Amino acid sequence: MNIYEYAMQMEKDGEEFYRELADNCKVKGIKKILTMLANEEAKHFKMIAKLQEKAGNLLLTETTILDGVKNIFTSMKEEKGELFFDVSDLEAYRKAMVIEEESRKFYSDKASEASEEETRHILLRLASEEEKHFRIMKNIAEFVARPEPGNWLENAEWHHLDEY
Repeated sequence: MNIYEYAMQMEKDGEEFYRELADNCKVKGIKKILTMLANEEAKHFKMIAKLQEKAGNLLLTETTILDGVKNIFTSMKEEKGELFFDVSDLEAYRKAMVIEEESRKFYSDKASEASEEETRHILLRLASEEEKHFRIMKNIAEFVARPEPGNWLENAEWHHLDEY
């Protein structure tokens, strides 16, 4: 399996993982975030396929997922709906963090090996996107692990999700 096939399979697996998490999620806002992450992984799959074919516009557009996540948590705060998580939710979110970190490392490593500047640029952008996904999942895991999630939502600034 070449680098492109491996990366496409990794993104496809990530998309399926997030869709499964979303399907089983009982909290509307978190479900929406998980669906957004699945959609991002699908975009990455398409980008890698284009990179492999050397066809089409290879510019990876900047994602707005962090703004979307902040908006969802703001809505959750305003709705103050019932939040229910079980231990398996937290375990799955931590697993997603591991997967995102492995993906980020994979793309970073492959970027350092790339001989073409365009390929290197795309791989570094993908690594950056995976870092954002990691940060989102880390924040969700912290949110779920808090003993009083309603208070955490109330006080959450999400300043640690801002761009570097």
